[in-house]
Amino acid sequence: MTQFYSVKEPLSKLLVKLFNNGKGIIPSDHKGIFVTLFFAIFTTVTGVGIVVPLLPVYANELGASGIYVGMIFGSFSISRIFLLPVFGRWSDQKGRKPFIVTGLLAYTLISLAFVFSENIETLIILRFIQGAGSAMIMPVVQAYVGEITPEGSEGYSMGLFNLSMFLSLSLGPLMGGGIKDIWSLDAAFICMGLLSGIGLLLCIFFLPKVSEEKVKRNTGNKIIPWSNLVKDKGIISIFMFRYAYTACIGVIWCFLPLFADTEFGLSGSLTGVLVMLGVFVSGLLHLPMGYAADRLNKKMMILSGGVISTIGMLLPFFATSFYDLVTAVCLFGIGGGISMPAVMALAVIKGDEKKAMGSVISIMTVAHSLGMLTGSMAAGLAMDYLSLRLSFPCGTLIMAFGTILFLIFMDKTKKGVIA
Repeated sequence: MTQFYSVKEPLSKLLVKLFNNGKGIIPSDHKGIFVTLFFAIFTTVTGVGIVVPLLPVYANELGASGIYVGMIFGSFSISRIFLLPVFGRWSDQKGRKPFIVTGLLAYTLISLAFVFSENIETLIILRFIQGAGSAMIMPVVQAYVGEITPEGSEGYSMGLFNLSMFLSLSLGPLMGGGIKDIWSLDAAFICMGLLSGIGLLLCIFFLPKVSEEKVKRNTGNKIIPWSNLVKDKGIISIFMFRYAYTACIGVIWCFLPLFADTEFGLSGSLTGVLVMLGVFVSGLLHLPMGYAADRLNKKMMILSGGVISTIGMLLPFFATSFYDLVTAVCLFGIGGGISMPAVMALAVIKGDEKKAMGSVISIMTVAHSLGMLTGSMAAGLAMDYLSLRLSFPCGTLIMAFGTILFLIFMDKTKKGVIA
């Protein structure tokens, strides 16, 4: 991998020492950059996690039907779908930091604007703008991490970094339910804005300037055409799986809180626990499964995770108690914890191979956004025209279909499995 500017600020060095007590825990020579991105994403996504489980219930209180609940989540994904490829490619050419900082600034301002939202239409618009800010952050940050990852450590490095997202998405819903119960929903929105602001400050002060970034960038060479990327069978296979898995997350985030509230009468805190558990279980597995992905057959890891996640998505349909829902979300989380580190390892390998890390990672994030959009919308239609309980078998079908497509396209690659 290419050489990077070493972050020299005292606080950054302190964070590295605290985070890296054992040599080799962070598989990179640029640990300051890794730690800065880790904690910036941790604080930002914690803020998002605080609000996400509360939005469906809030929208329902405003009189939103199932399709409108889906649109609140889907509008976030729509803007990301169109902007992710643009920002991912531009970051390959122009540098990572400007996009990360601008995206975090937008996230902070929009998060605070939620306090003034009073109707469903405003929520949809704000989520759309928030999605644009997110399009500047996640693929660019993950591409940055991929660039500083040594060859052969892709699964472990991405698994370690993704702990920032999974731990924060676990902590956020737990905090959100408590904040709403003790104070108000507006307090949750304010917390989201403040935490996003902390992530913004970390990146402003501790990421190197663009002139000191030395990423694998094609500034003076011919840019690899999109057709080369979107026709690659290996990229298609992991795109399909990432899409299906995220569609199921869209179903869970949109409708599990509503299901828990209307069918079981759970408090905001218990609903937060439910949403948190699946993410937390998945996050716990990311590091060991990332380590395994560098040494075992990635294809088999993804397939086995897909089967487990499919079963987990079906179980809420049969749920009769809070503990049945706990079992379902934990099983779904186990499937994701096994499969997603291998998926991201393959994405980093492909990004390095194509010398277009930002572009490849943005394609993976488009899959994420498409999944959130179509999963939430399909489940919303199922809720409106069938029943809320039938929203979850919709996710089961999507997950099974995505796993099968992954197998079909992966088997068409030259080696059957990428590196």
